[in-house]
Amino acid sequence: MQGIFKLTALLPFLPFLAFALIVLWANRDKKLSAGLAIGGVGLSWVLGWAIAFTTFGIEGFGEHPFRMFRDWLPTGRTWQAFGFAVDPLAAAMLIMVPFVCFLIFVYSVGYMGVGKPESEHDERGAPAEPGHVDRLASRFFAYIALFATGMIGLVLADNLIMLLIFWEIMGLCSYLLIGFWFARKYDDPKQITPKEAGLKAFLTTRIGDTVMLAGIFLLYVQTKSLSFADIFRPEMLEHLATTTVNVPLIGVTPWATVIGILIFFGAIGKSAQFPLHVWLPDAMEGPTPVSALIHAATMVSAGVYLAIRTFPLMQAVPHGPALQFMAFIGAFTALFAATIAVAQNDIKRVLAYSTISQLGYMFAALGIGAYVAATFHLLTHSFFKALLFLGSGSVIHGMEHGHHHFELPIADCGLADPHSTAHNPKSEIRNPKSFDANDMRNMGGLFRRMPRTAWTFIIGGLALSGFPIITAGFWSKDEILSDAFNGHTVVFVTLALAALLTAFYTARQIVMTFFGKPRTAAAEHASEHDSIFAWMTVPLMALAVFAVAGGWVGIPREFPVLGALSTNPFHHFIGGLAEALEIHVEELPFDSVPLLTSLVVALGGLFLGWLVYRKARPAGHQVEEGEYMASPQQFVDPLARPLGGLYKVLQNKYYFDEFYHAVFIRPVQRLATWLYRVDDLWVIDPIVDGVGKLWRGISEAGRWLDTHIVDGAVNGIAAVIGWCGGFVRVIQTGKAQNYLLVGLVTVSVLLGAFLLLPK
Repeated sequence: MQGIFKLTALLPFLPFLAFALIVLWANRDKKLSAGLAIGGVGLSWVLGWAIAFTTFGIEGFGEHPFRMFRDWLPTGRTWQAFGFAVDPLAAAMLIMVPFVCFLIFVYSVGYMGVGKPESEHDERGAPAEPGHVDRLASRFFAYIALFATGMIGLVLADNLIMLLIFWEIMGLCSYLLIGFWFARKYDDPKQITPKEAGLKAFLTTRIGDTVMLAGIFLLYVQTKSLSFADIFRPEMLEHLATTTVNVPLIGVTPWATVIGILIFFGAIGKSAQFPLHVWLPDAMEGPTPVSALIHAATMVSAGVYLAIRTFPLMQAVPHGPALQFMAFIGAFTALFAATIAVAQNDIKRVLAYSTISQLGYMFAALGIGAYVAATFHLLTHSFFKALLFLGSGSVIHGMEHGHHHFELPIADCGLADPHSTAHNPKSEIRNPKSFDANDMRNMGGLFRRMPRTAWTFIIGGLALSGFPIITAGFWSKDEILSDAFNGHTVVFVTLALAALLTAFYTARQIVMTFFGKPRTAAAEHASEHDSIFAWMTVPLMALAVFAVAGGWVGIPREFPVLGALSTNPFHHFIGGLAEALEIHVEELPFDSVPLLTSLVVALGGLFLGWLVYRKARPAGHQVEEGEYMASPQQFVDPLARPLGGLYKVLQNKYYFDEFYHAVFIRPVQRLATWLYRVDDLWVIDPIVDGVGKLWRGISEAGRWLDTHIVDGAVNGIAAVIGWCGGFVRVIQTGKAQNYLLVGLVTVSVLLGAFLLLPK
């Protein structure tokens, strides 16, 4: 049994090896790159499940988890370890993370068109035609392999340093993948480009990460360790709960509260909670498999995982400000994001705000102490949200297929196509690049054209809505509502309203996309009968199974009828870890109020959404039988009139982007411009240039002195010596007779002089 645990280190290494091989060797072969990425994460999935299922049979595994570590970072007299650990929480995540990553990787083969012939690409960087291979496919598979490495490593990290390393790997990958189509441009200057969206995600999450890093530093100062095993020891938690610090404007506060809130800010940024939620909807500019990875298997799930992993620190002060703050942020975000999703038209952005809302559910659950329920909802949500995002990608691909089939001949020849005018004689010829395949207003009637996508998407939508009994979302969401009902009335009411809106906008999305009549020619000609859709729809069907059956492991034993058939193994398994960490958990007695509330908000929201949107048509019924809308603006949302000005506020996301731009971005830009002028035009650069000119003049004077004085003197002495040497050189012939003659002449002169001198 220990032998299989020793293979734990291979789990993040295998996709990293695939990343390295693609970058260094296989990047010119797109099929090989895809195979390496799928093979790496596939092996991690198989091995991860083997490890996880092994832990299920170990009694008391929560008290004695498997750990493997090696000292690698000296910190004074101590060492920080490079370590991995498998406990019940990590094992539960190993069931979800590598498996969902594997399905998304398989889906990506179809999405990126690997195996299809190369085709030209438009200037936006995306494939010119759906189903044709993307020219950046190898890079894409390298990036997502590294993304999977980050999340798997984070799940297994034994300490906060290791967690932070893999945390930042995912931050880098999110930047690279959200901005993957970096060359894409839009005619509308207000529409964010992928490059801008990637930068926005990176900078926004850095805010939370910086605050979290401060919390980690303070935690190390107080504990002299960043190992979870050391930090979560009862005596250490007692020390953090009783030792206080005077926080300005707040007062005397336990270190556990201060550090817990600071670390939680990292989760706020990573999981896009209010007020750092603005990056996640714009992250939809990346490829759809990236959206699925971010929303289900990596990135935003990492924020919730961090909060669950560090929960003993958060609740070191029972019912303290850290938990209250978490409950407030989670509950508020759940309702806040759900209201925005009601008015969005982009199929992926609806799901993005849905993710923000559902993550708020999980944080609210942790804030009220529902440790097991939050973990359960994290796992079930990952399955059905991955299903929904991949389903949306299939819809978009089908719409693009229909659009290219119907519109491109018109654009190519510049004339009205007879087939087009026969179906839509009143519509104008439009630039096909202006068509938005993500806009649900352009859809309708896709159930008939894309049945596999439709069925699986509807299953995912029902799970998201918490459709009673048969979906996983019901069991996890109902457990959170049950815990909230037990003494947390405000949180319970807030989450119930969020659940009602969730069911409503899910029904709105399903009806606008799959039912009614096609509102555009693209919807009429959409199709999933292509070889690429085999790669895309098989993962959808696999995820649909888990969107239904994934909740069966958490059916409460107190639930009427079905509870008698269940042992609630998930609660028992995660509860064992909670008991080992001294986290109080219990299976609450059955109460009909939260159950009835779940039924009413789920079924009521779905029915209301269907009732409102089932007969929604373009404005004024101008589109007659056999005709299509000329533009999405022709479709008027049934909520627009009753909500009035509020609808536009919701469409514009409460103007948070505009607010942040006015309050933070524009002042920073103006400050940067002012500093540029101070630096380059007014003060610093003139001083630097003046000093440079001064020293240039001094150097010129030195050069003149060196050339005319020092060099002149040295050169003059050299010239005299040279002249003397030249004179002497004449008599230095090397002939003995000349030297004898000179000697004779010299002696004769001296003798004559001696004789001539007076005596």
